[in-house]
Amino acid sequence: MFIRCAFFKGTIKPGMEEAFHAHWRENLVPLWSAFPKLLELRVLREVESDDPDSPFPLTMAMKFASRADIEEALASPTRWASKETSKKLFEMFDGHVIHTVFAADQFDPTQAG
Repeated sequence: MFIRCAFFKGTIKPGMEEAFHAHWRENLVPLWSAFPKLLELRVLREVESDDPDSPFPLTMAMKFASRADIEEALASPTRWASKETSKKLFEMFDGHVIHTVFAADQFDPTQAG
């Protein structure tokens, strides 16, 4: 499995927290969910961190079966619609987004020795 993440590093502009979270929930989740070959979508909101100088108020993670599936998703019209819709989100955010692809291994904790 492979997971492509978008790490929003920075801060939500003061007073924009509610609008920021409403925008991705209402406008981006439907687009993110429509990526071809997507197996799972997770959106994580930071609650606490041991590094307060590096906030990540939002992380989006998409799970795919292969790197080829990620490439297909990134070449899709859905990606361009998502990028366009994200512009409003960036107006409410001071920071930048880091995209990273991880190879993922999954383990069942009930099967641990």
